Amino acid sequence: MNDRMTTPWGSYALTRFPEDPRDRLRAWDASDTYLLRHLSASGTPLDGAVVVVGDRWGALTTALAGHRPTQITDSFLAREATLGNLARNDVEADGVRLLTTRDAPPDRVDVLVVRVPKSLALLEDQLHRLAPAVHEGTVVVGTGMVKEIHTSTLKLFERILGPTRTSLAEQKARLIFCTPDPALGRGVNPWPYRYELPDGIGPLSGRTVTNHAGVFCADHLDIGTRFFLEHLPRGRGAQRVVDLGCGNGIVGLATALTNPEAEVVFVDESYQAVASAEATYRDNTEGSAEFRVGDGMSGVPAASVDLVLNNPPFHSHQATTDAIAWRMFTGARRALRPGGELWVIGNRHLGYHVKLRRLFGNSELIASDAKFVVLKAVRK
Repeated sequence: MNDRMTTPWGSYALTRFPEDPRDRLRAWDASDTYLLRHLSASGTPLDGAVVVVGDRWGALTTALAGHRPTQITDSFLAREATLGNLARNDVEADGVRLLTTRDAPPDRVDVLVVRVPKSLALLEDQLHRLAPAVHEGTVVVGTGMVKEIHTSTLKLFERILGPTRTSLAEQKARLIFCTPDPALGRGVNPWPYRYELPDGIGPLSGRTVTNHAGVFCADHLDIGTRFFLEHLPRGRGAQRVVDLGCGNGIVGLATALTNPEAEVVFVDESYQAVASAEATYRDNTEGSAEFRVGDGMSGVPAASVDLVLNNPPFHSHQATTDAIAWRMFTGARRALRPGGELWVIGNRHLGYHVKLRRLFGNSELIASDAKFVVLKAVRK
C-alpha cells in the first residue's frame, strides 16, 4: 500500500517491502508520527549522532534522513524498504548509515529513537549493546502502539538505561521517555542464549542450540517444530535442501545429520535468526552449509533446489497475514527442480493445503495431530 506520512519535515510516500499493490497494510502508523511530532515540538537537537532502532519499514529513517541518522534493524525486509522509501522520496541514501543487529553499534549516541519491537528479548539485547554509547545528555525516546508497550517494556529501559516514564496516549500510540544514568549497574547481556534439546527427538537429542535475541522460541523447542522433526523426509542422498525461514536452524541441522550428503541452505529475513542457525550448525557438525539473509527464496536460482522445508510465520509485526506464506510458497515453486518437493508445517486452521493446490496443483497430507499438519507439494 502506497500512502503518505505527514511529518514536521514534510510529507513522504512510503511502502512496505516487497511492494505489493494489493497489500492494504501501511508502512507507518500513529506511533511513528507521534514520535516525529514530539521530536519537532520539543526542540530536540538533531545535529549530533542520531540512532534509529527497530524502524519497521523505514518511515522514521526517511523522515529523519536530513539529520544523517544511523538505522539498526534485524530485518532484511525493513532494510530494503528503507532504501526503497529513501529513493521514492528523492532522499540521498548516502547520508543514512544502515546497520544490522549483528554489526558493531555506534561509539556514541546523542539521540536514540526506539521503535519498540514485538520481541522483548530483542529490545533487551539492543539496549544492552547501545548502553555504552549512551551518555547523560542522550535523548532517549521510544514509541509504539499502546498494545505493544507493557510494564515489562518500561522495566527494561529503566534497568538498562535509566529512569523511564511514558506519555499520554494519542491515536492509540504512546511514547517512552528515558533519562540515561551512565552509572547504572545494568548487569550482563544474557544474549545469545544456549540450551540443550530434549531427548527423544532422534539425532538432535541433547544437542546444544544457540539463539540470538528475537528468534522464535529462544529458550525451548516449540511443539510445532518438534512435530515437524518427527516427520521430515530422510535418506534422500545428495540433494540441495533449503531450510526456508530457518530461525535457529534446527530443521536444517536435523536434515544435515540424517542425510550427510545433502547440501543445506539456511534462509531467513532476520539477521539474528541466520546468525543463530549458523552457530547451531557449527556447534553440532563439521559439514559445510550455506547461510543467507534475504527475502525468502528470491536469492536462490530457479530450478536449483530438490527440497524446501518451511514453517511459515503468519504474523507481520502485530498484523495477521497469509502474504508471507504465499510469498514463501511461490518462491519455493520457482526454485524447485521438476519433481522437487516443498514440505510445510502449519496450524490446521490456516488452510495451507488450499494454497498449495492452487499453486502446485497438488497437496499431500503427510501427518497431522489436533493442532498441526505436515503437507507436501511436488513441483510438476
